[in-house]
Amino acid sequence: MASSFLPVWVVMFPLVMTLVIYYVEQHSEKMRNALAVFTSVVTFLSVAALYPYIMEGNIIQFSVLELLPNLEISFRVDILSFSLALLSSFVWMLVAIYSLDYMCHEHGCNRYYPVLMITLAGCLGIFMAGDFFTLFVFFELMSLISYVLVVHEETIDALRAGYKYLIMTIIGGLALFFGIIITFELGGSVSLSTETTLIAEQSTLAFFAFISFLIGFGMKAGMFPLHVWLPDAHPVAPSPASALLSGIMLKTGAYGLLRVIFHVFGIEFMQETGWTLIIAVVAVITILLGSAVAITQEDLKRRLAYSSVGQMGYILLGISLLTERALIGNIFHIFSHAFMKSTLFLAAGAIILKTGKRNIKDLGGIGKQMPFTMFAFTLAALAMIGIPPFNGFLSKWTLALGAMDAGVPFYVLILLISSLLNGLYYLPIIISAFFGLEHGHEHEPVKINEAPYKMLIPVAILAISTLLFGLLPSNLPFDLSRVAADFLLRGGF
Repeated sequence: MASSFLPVWVVMFPLVMTLVIYYVEQHSEKMRNALAVFTSVVTFLSVAALYPYIMEGNIIQFSVLELLPNLEISFRVDILSFSLALLSSFVWMLVAIYSLDYMCHEHGCNRYYPVLMITLAGCLGIFMAGDFFTLFVFFELMSLISYVLVVHEETIDALRAGYKYLIMTIIGGLALFFGIIITFELGGSVSLSTETTLIAEQSTLAFFAFISFLIGFGMKAGMFPLHVWLPDAHPVAPSPASALLSGIMLKTGAYGLLRVIFHVFGIEFMQETGWTLIIAVVAVITILLGSAVAITQEDLKRRLAYSSVGQMGYILLGISLLTERALIGNIFHIFSHAFMKSTLFLAAGAIILKTGKRNIKDLGGIGKQMPFTMFAFTLAALAMIGIPPFNGFLSKWTLALGAMDAGVPFYVLILLISSLLNGLYYLPIIISAFFGLEHGHEHEPVKINEAPYKMLIPVAILAISTLLFGLLPSNLPFDLSRVAADFLLRGGF
């Protein structure tokens, strides 16, 4: 355990730069855009600078302010928090670059870029929080501020989706706060640095704390039946915001549940009480519901949104199994889904920007008009289905091995059924895009109409990652997942 100001810098830098960008954008749009990219790049490099120290097995701790005895604002970085902070800052950097050309056609850019940076600060604050109170503060910051991204278009649909998102956010926040209060009462602390779990004895209050945490973090993770905000919010938000909402912000809920399982209750406690079965049942319903409903959606982004519901079910399932390989697959799927779904939403954004089409029936022949974009979309879609050698296959394979280790092969069948459903709603898009004919233009020569390179480069990097991180036997996300799983199973302290 060591003390360092760097985690505070990582969180506070984008927060401070939000004010700088807000001031600068009153005078220069180019400077605003440059500062947004600069902020995301510096933030990513600052997180990456922690790599050598964290990989040596060290934990960084820094206390900022003590509010009450055993209640403070503090930061803590271990291998799990570092892994997700690295992932978040990397994807955020690519999305910031993508936004330069995408958002220049949109209104409200002076609102979009500051909100983008302050949401980054909130997200990193969650991953680097040293206690549940600090985590709650940044969780609420990220959740409430991202409402502005949901309603950015200011259409009736956007405002309705934003209202639903806001109501669910308030419910989730209240549940989370209730769980933290109970934990503080029963454990005398909410710190993540204690040498033992915070709640050691089973009681009615302890169960209420568990359910409260499950509701609070499950809402953000898109867990059934708290997922109702997600299919409405993703389609109406700008595509780069959709990529972050699905690729990164959903993972804050999964991260919170991991901390609850391993720091509040502990593995033995969860196994003795059987409360993991609650997570497992909800996870199975979430997987099948999200995948099945996605098939019925005609709007491209709405289909991707329901797909995210199903994919988050995999992560919840991995959390419930509590075996080493299930935990590795769970954490690696957080990486995999971030790369896959960010690719899909950014590619969808490029298609909508260049063609104005978002109904799947209208995308026939789009692969000939935008071959580069659709090739990237195809790579990510095949990864989502779980076809080898993509990263989605590796994460599902590891989760399946974890289910076998736990003695529940039934969950392997659920994963196979889900992959089949994924194929049913992704493959028709791909086949129609490359082999279908554009309606009304059967005899006209195809014109290449790709998005600008500032949009294509981030999409290409993310799409290639879905292949490389499944093809290479040893890769950074999988290595980080393995080390993080081992760290949690050893106590995580």
